[in-house]
Amino acid sequence: MLFEQDENKVAIREGVKAVCNQFPDAYWRARDEDGKFPEEFHRAMAEGGWLGMTLPEEFGGSNLGVAEAAMMMHAVGNSGGGMAAASTIQINLFGPHPILLFGTDDQKKRWIPDLVAGKQKVAFGVTEPNSGLDTSSITTFAEKVDGGYRVSGNKIWTTTGQVATKIMLLCRTVKREDCAKRSDGITLFYTDFDRSKLEVKRIPKMGRKAVDSNMVFIDDLFVPDEDLIGEEGKGFRYILTAMNAERVIIGSVAVGLGMDALQRAANYAKERKVFGRLIGMNQGIQHPLAENWMKLEAAWLMCQKAAMLYDEGKNCGAEANAAKFLGAQAGYEAAERAVLTHGGMGYAKEYNVERLFRESMIMRIAPVTEQMIMCFIGEHVLGMPKSY
Repeated sequence: MLFEQDENKVAIREGVKAVCNQFPDAYWRARDEDGKFPEEFHRAMAEGGWLGMTLPEEFGGSNLGVAEAAMMMHAVGNSGGGMAAASTIQINLFGPHPILLFGTDDQKKRWIPDLVAGKQKVAFGVTEPNSGLDTSSITTFAEKVDGGYRVSGNKIWTTTGQVATKIMLLCRTVKREDCAKRSDGITLFYTDFDRSKLEVKRIPKMGRKAVDSNMVFIDDLFVPDEDLIGEEGKGFRYILTAMNAERVIIGSVAVGLGMDALQRAANYAKERKVFGRLIGMNQGIQHPLAENWMKLEAAWLMCQKAAMLYDEGKNCGAEANAAKFLGAQAGYEAAERAVLTHGGMGYAKEYNVERLFRESMIMRIAPVTEQMIMCFIGEHVLGMPKSY
């Protein structure tokens, strides 16, 4: 069943939109200028119960699936806040998944309710400067000591490091050269963001200024045994459990952002007159926007298919990757076309499409590149030999 035919999912979309409508374009332009974390938006989404969408009811969540989360994040992406709004909250939807699957009952009770209530903000400490998408090449090391571990190393592109109170931290506990498989010897922790041991340097970037990205330098951080998730050495597999959900959510946000940009372009084309006629009467304006709509709708269908497969417990790797790929490209193309449709005013911050265009780029790059997705499809769907 298509999401738009499901009354529960439509109600989710309308409920999320009601919260998002409290934060107009001026709010997001201001956050794009000053770079302040959108605390008011984060709080409003927590108070509305949306931060616990996919988390169990026993911890204050709604115990819903990725299909519902996709609808939610499509609405957030479509709200005018774009990727800045989405990045404020999306880690709650997939980030805690390893805790739910592999954490102890005590860990779930200690950590999940605070995430649902918005009392904790989590940074994702996975990527490193010299490893990129090759996660098995990380070198941040956790040395076993009495009562816990001592961690030292570097992370990059760590989101919300300026405001985080917790960090999901992936480390090696066995050096790669000492492992039978390169993905062995990697361990996952969820621990306090101890700023006396974590030096955080903000990365100036193209867009999404309000949700910071950082270099993090870790110097002898003590992580207690009770902050280890699951078994030592199995962290790589634990992290993978959240990736398909993340791809579906990113694709859904991208489609939502693209639809927002597209509607802004269409509205402008219905109002702007040049040479005595509305520019929307010109097929040179109409046809690219119509093509954007078709690509966005097709990408949204793939997001819905991937989400339903995920929730049914079926293999969805190809569909989840395709949803991210198609959604990100369609969203980017629609945002670019919105700027071009506005002409010179598309370059002006007043009309907001330049901000959406800048934010649309990140979804083509992260959390996985288009090239790696095509490698996955080539190998795992089309049966061709591994290319890297």
